[in-house]
Amino acid sequence: NNKTTTQQHNTKFSTMNEEFEAVGTSFVEHYYAQFTEDRSQLPALYQDDSMMSFEGDQVQGVEAIADKLERLSFKQVQFSVTKCDCQPRMDGTILVFVLGQLQTDEDPLKGFSQTFVLAPTEEGSWYIQNDIFRLAIFDY
Repeated sequence: NNKTTTQQHNTKFSTMNEEFEAVGTSFVEHYYAQFTEDRSQLPALYQDDSMMSFEGDQVQGVEAIADKLERLSFKQVQFSVTKCDCQPRMDGTILVFVLGQLQTDEDPLKGFSQTFVLAPTEEGSWYIQNDIFRLAIFDY
């Protein structure tokens, strides 16, 4: 029985994406450029099983995510990514953690962190399966 477990583990391990760093980094560049230029195009990066948590407000599915992005109170945003860390996951997805700063409209700079799980599509590209965003605001 241990042999079966080891074989299953090795099979799972082999589904890890070796290109995780390149995929994650390219995704981050595209995501924040698109968010800055025209965030109404971002829903194309999600699918119906996608989940987004934005400042604790959780939504699921392309329509709900599109609605959430549309209802954000700022008109303009600029992002500066400080660090981007990527890890391959056993199921073939890629975990992406982003740390950076943003400026909305004329507001002061704020720190933020965002975590994504990127999942492969049948067409060979990637979509956002999970998305968690938080401003770095400390409530003491």
